[in-house]
Amino acid sequence: MRIVIAGYGVEGQSNLRYFQKKFPSASFLVADERESVDNLPDGVSLQTGFAGLGDADLIIRSPSLSPEKIKTSGQIWSATNEFFTECPATIIGVTGTKGKGTTCSLVASILRAAGKTVHLVGNIGVPALDILPEIEKNDIVVYELSSFQLWDLEKSPHVAVVLMIEPDHLNVHTDFDDYLAAKSNIARFQTSDDYLIYNSKNEFSLSIADGSLAQKKEYPFTLSGDIISAIHLPGKHNIDNACAAILAASAIIPDISDDDIKAGLSNFTGLPHRLKFVAEKNGVKYYDDSISTTPGSAVAALRAFAEPKVLILGGSDKGADYRELASEIVVQQMRAVIINGENASEIAKALNEEKVSCRVVGLKMAVMSEVVETAKNQAQPGDVVILSPAAASFDMFKSYNDRGEQFVAAVEKL
Repeated sequence: MRIVIAGYGVEGQSNLRYFQKKFPSASFLVADERESVDNLPDGVSLQTGFAGLGDADLIIRSPSLSPEKIKTSGQIWSATNEFFTECPATIIGVTGTKGKGTTCSLVASILRAAGKTVHLVGNIGVPALDILPEIEKNDIVVYELSSFQLWDLEKSPHVAVVLMIEPDHLNVHTDFDDYLAAKSNIARFQTSDDYLIYNSKNEFSLSIADGSLAQKKEYPFTLSGDIISAIHLPGKHNIDNACAAILAASAIIPDISDDDIKAGLSNFTGLPHRLKFVAEKNGVKYYDDSISTTPGSAVAALRAFAEPKVLILGGSDKGADYRELASEIVVQQMRAVIINGENASEIAKALNEEKVSCRVVGLKMAVMSEVVETAKNQAQPGDVVILSPAAASFDMFKSYNDRGEQFVAAVEKL
């Protein structure tokens, strides 16, 4: 049996470990776009590119690799499909354009407060196949599912959570319809025994719900004051995320108590690079929202604060439309907007077209320390500075984590 591991990042390496144990007599080949990779075991060959894989019996696709890039007469499979097939526990799947990691973490925290054993996997947490052997039947799995993981999913989770959806990853997906079709797979195979939690204020989340056979629960809804006080995350969007998390937990434990819900919400204080407070310097508060790679997520960040704001935007291009973000900047209390990165001219054009009146500072691929120094010079005591780039990070950084960590380091040096 000949098995190809297509893509050899963190999940690709996990795939190789798992399938070598499952098929010990098979021969393995790693195919990757890079000419060299780390942690390649002895006896496993490396091929650059994905051509000539037609005779493979099984190709394990890594998430960011489109199935259309792989041509074979054999089976194309993924870690997500394998996990959903083999996992003995109930799975809660969470997708959406933004808020997945926070919502997954809130669901897990609430269920743990209620006494459940919970495994957090997918984009957040550890690769799913690494912990599959540890999972028992009565456990709960909370799986963060990107469009890349959902692309060719053949089984839906028992509880599907569909957060707000907006155009994203259009540099990888054929178009928005392709992106939305991938997202829709989270509910495509559900039955009337399953549950779908959806955002009734978002037309695309609503459209996925309309096509599902599952029992449907909509959010947002009004939370009581004592539950809201247990949420230690800034912004209305995080109250919405909490609503979705409460519904997901309630689908597992219908009689879950308010005390468990409040404890679970209170125990979670946020993920790195998700509108995370960094420091207060000379009366100015700095927030790291490097996870923001779409205009909509930057809009949510702006709406989280009443104070005057200095917003840092820009990065690599994903085909986004910045007009809605520009319109939001017009109505917000803004001190300044700082634009940096590969797509700075596109953002500047949108700001100009919407007649943004606050100060706009354009930088040319500046290092993070210069960006933060510029923000400091624009801000006044009582203001907030927000890194919420509304763009991917790969023009100047290894990842959004790298971008966020450089921002935090630069702020701490002020």
